[in-house]
Amino acid sequence: MRKYEIMVLVDSDVDERQVPGLIDKHLEVITKGGGSIDNVDHWGRRRLAYDINKKSEASYTVLQVTCTPDVVQEMDRLMTIDEKIVRTKVLRRDA
Repeated sequence: MRKYEIMVLVDSDVDERQVPGLIDKHLEVITKGGGSIDNVDHWGRRRLAYDINKKSEASYTVLQVTCTPDVVQEMDRLMTIDEKIVRTKVLRRDA
């Protein structure tokens, strides 16, 4: 198992109260795959460095998880398909 840090940008059209539920829905992939969620840090709505899909703001969430590479790859694939999620970035953390 490896440690990963995942940055998720949620579309600004999604209400702030719905963001944790949206993230939790995708985190089920990690728990069902035998991984663990170490930390979930909701940063809230922030300004983007550049416009994405003609939007200048997004809700930021940073996830720290421990799982196998195939499980995090599947979660990233599902987040990419979700229209409410603007961007994701997966980084492998050093132990």
